[in-house]
Amino acid sequence: MFEVFSRSYYLGRLYVTPTDRDRALMQREQHERINEEVYASGEGLEPLDSPLVMKLESQHFPVHGDEGVPANTLALPESLLEGTEIRNPPALQEVFLARRERARQLLEYAGGWEPGTAAVPDTDDYPNAGT
Repeated sequence: MFEVFSRSYYLGRLYVTPTDRDRALMQREQHERINEEVYASGEGLEPLDSPLVMKLESQHFPVHGDEGVPANTLALPESLLEGTEIRNPPALQEVFLARRERARQLLEYAGGWEPGTAAVPDTDDYPNAGT
């Protein structure tokens, strides 16, 4: 689903569609699998429902899991879709997934990083995350 793009991001393609919810969503099972492969450190029990950080065009946003979203789909609130070039959703789009350290930086900046997880070393060596 996602492949290495740079030191900060993975690149994938998802169907982007609108949602009436107030946050970005993807299928819960895929969300948890990606969370485990990309963000978990492998040390002890870790929550798999923490938001993923994705980027579409120039916008970064947290993505949560939801059982009502189809596989390989990114459901975005209208307010996020309005800032894109997508005019006729659903549309297959390239989406960036922030690697663990980059996600930590972005969430820390936005005030969404949980203290206690900031000291996790960046051992982000998952070349085919989510595949």
